[in-house]
Amino acid sequence: MGTHDLDHAYCLQRACRITMTMEPSGNDFSSCCQMLSNARTAFPGWNLPGRRPSLRLFPVSLGRAFATLLTWTATTNGHLKVNRNPELDSEFVNADRWTHEANLLREILLECELTEELKWRQPCYVHAGKNICIIQRMTGFLALMFFKGALLKDPDGVLEAQGPNSRSGYRICFASTADVDRKAKSIRACVRDAIAVEKSGRKVKASTQVEYPEELLVRFRDDPDFKVAFEQLTPGRKRGYVFHFASAKQPATRFARIERCRPKILAGKGHLER
Repeated sequence: MGTHDLDHAYCLQRACRITMTMEPSGNDFSSCCQMLSNARTAFPGWNLPGRRPSLRLFPVSLGRAFATLLTWTATTNGHLKVNRNPELDSEFVNADRWTHEANLLREILLECELTEELKWRQPCYVHAGKNICIIQRMTGFLALMFFKGALLKDPDGVLEAQGPNSRSGYRICFASTADVDRKAKSIRACVRDAIAVEKSGRKVKASTQVEYPEELLVRFRDDPDFKVAFEQLTPGRKRGYVFHFASAKQPATRFARIERCRPKILAGKGHLER
């Protein structure tokens, strides 16, 4: 039975699934590298041709070393830096839904040259100070939302609009750990593309056309001062009001919403501003 080269990236990813602490536990970078090298001869049956490695043959001590390699990266001067934010551990361990799926998704994202921060009460993944994507725990699914998803190539067709009014953010949705695993390649491709988009400086173009509901046009005809105030709002504030008005199903409700928002519009404020 011959010995074959280990797929290092795959080994690192799988090792983290058996050691959720993902802490160094006394192994420095050089000793972890040595353990990685020794694994090939120590466990020749672990990586057989035609099948994936079995974690049942993989000792926990070696798993900790592999996990250390995944969460620590070597800099040019030989020092180590943490790639994972321990302050977010509780967000993954104590979550009331999608716990296993989110942990697996976290593993994949930490392989992609991203650092993680807590933003908007969710784990957010950043590259060179730019927001790339954020994990969203929804009621019916787990999602990874890319802030500039509208600009990504998405050759696998995994990105979905968040809603009918989505302009920039698009997300990948997951319903199980198997779903996350199946889309891992697409996730990595989207992250690489998103980083490239940020480096290029590209931005999502704002639409200059907003279709006003009929009830708003009627109000404009009856109240010229209101129309002037509305047209002087920023494009974002105008879109916010239009979406708020148009989302009502009944004309009477749309008129009522317009009337309630009139004082804010005359004051130059947005729909959600106080």
